[in-house]
Amino acid sequence: MKSDVEIAQCTTLKPIEEVAEKMGVGRSNLELYGDYKAKINEDQNERFDEEKNGKLILMTGISPTPAGEGKTTTSIGLADALQKIGKNAAVAIREPSVGPVFGMKGGAAGGGYSQVVPMEDINLHFTGDFHAIGAANNLLAAMIDNHIYHGNPLNIDTRKIKWKRVLDMNDRQLRHIVDGLHGKGNGTPREDGFEITVASEIMAIFCLSNDIKDLKEKLKNIVIGYTTEDAPVTAGQLKAHGAMAALLKDAIKPNLVQTLEHTPAFVHGGPFANIAHGCNSIQATKTALKYADYVVTEAGFGADLGMEKFINIKCRLSGLRPSTTVVVATVRALKLHGGISKTELEKENIQALEKGLPNLLQHLEIMQETFGVSTVVAINKFPTDSEAELEKVAEQCREQGVKVVLSEVWANGGSGGEELAQEVVRLADQGSQTTFTYDLKDSIIGKLEKMVQKVYGGKGIELTRNAEKEIQKLEALGYGDLPVCMAKTPFSFSDDPTKIGRPRDFTITIRDVKLSAGAGFIVMLTGNIMTMPGLPTSPSAESIDVDDDGKIVGLY
Repeated sequence: MKSDVEIAQCTTLKPIEEVAEKMGVGRSNLELYGDYKAKINEDQNERFDEEKNGKLILMTGISPTPAGEGKTTTSIGLADALQKIGKNAAVAIREPSVGPVFGMKGGAAGGGYSQVVPMEDINLHFTGDFHAIGAANNLLAAMIDNHIYHGNPLNIDTRKIKWKRVLDMNDRQLRHIVDGLHGKGNGTPREDGFEITVASEIMAIFCLSNDIKDLKEKLKNIVIGYTTEDAPVTAGQLKAHGAMAALLKDAIKPNLVQTLEHTPAFVHGGPFANIAHGCNSIQATKTALKYADYVVTEAGFGADLGMEKFINIKCRLSGLRPSTTVVVATVRALKLHGGISKTELEKENIQALEKGLPNLLQHLEIMQETFGVSTVVAINKFPTDSEAELEKVAEQCREQGVKVVLSEVWANGGSGGEELAQEVVRLADQGSQTTFTYDLKDSIIGKLEKMVQKVYGGKGIELTRNAEKEIQKLEALGYGDLPVCMAKTPFSFSDDPTKIGRPRDFTITIRDVKLSAGAGFIVMLTGNIMTMPGLPTSPSAESIDVDDDGKIVGLY
């Protein structure tokens, strides 16, 4: 069996000008990065009109497990399938972060015969967007410490600096450091730390900006810390936002590549969904919708994380609304939610499946009842799935008025998703009326309680003393009307990753609160969520190599 990278390398790609021309983008609007990658350069002030643009298909999934669900693969395969049934379609997804590529995941550009290509470029450096984001983030960090070194006229309290440097790599050693050592000439000694680039507020701003003017305004509003009198200090006060925007002016343009079947693919931006808002850029999504009648986009993890943030954050800021949704599941993952071990997944086990199915059913309830959007379930089919198991999933979903469709896009590309495409078109053409979980005028605590009760299915929240004080401060400073961004484990509806399936009667503990005033939300940190991951015992980096001909191997 060929690996993902071998399949990708055996595919004959079309010049990116041909892919662009097929959907109506002329050469004058392309900035080429070689033969198969380009940025789309258009008038960013052109008004987006939802009524005159394509229909947006939102892909989400059940709570993830080590068995894998295949959400990105299904997103890409669905776009190919829509093309196969005669629809003008595109896919709009996130860029992979290098850290996880070398950590646990290997490649993150789809899989099998449902990939975006050139997958090696997309997984590693691509068009340099993440480098630009890291540079902008670290420029601000340097200007903060330079301001303090040269007399600190803004009276920044070095104990209250919230801004961290970033690196697009999993490196636990950098989570907590002390810098500015060895004398006055090297700065002011203080406790500090690094985050992974995709956790940076710059990444969130990058993805949530509607145009360059909006980008500059958001950068200007970043709160980097507080004065000794507890007044917020912004990037605008440090006069950093203009130079940061200069570093991002090219990166913010959407990237265009193609799938293995030459369907246009917009791959742009990459915030994680467990520690950020988990969606690709507004600019890429809107650009895709201008040229395609159906655009498949993906929200990270499940309906309780990426999709929730897509609705409550990205939709509020952009005017975008999904026409319908797809939830991806596997029989294997549902059996894991039912409590059996990974070694037992290939055996038929209806009892374990029945115990795990409530996880899927709650995701459907979130989509239908909490957010008011129609949905279809895509079962990513494995050869070991029995007919009885597949029928049990279909039966349970039918009771909630949701159709189940088998997806075989990993093995067969677009032809393995044609039935799914037909159902998606049917639902999308009917449309949905999206509703938000909370009102922005609700108190911060009120928003959190609605989130836990309406989305997670829990009882309520508990606040540490530190979190309670921070919430009170932010409301007093006028930030209480911002949406909340939950940093939570993706493996459970609760903040405890061991509570799989559909836990009940739990509370969510908010241990810390982080203001992202530029991005326009407040991050709520729960459980042991960290903004700088580490590498596993056997990282994927051990298997990735380049042969004597310069061809990358081991990237799967």
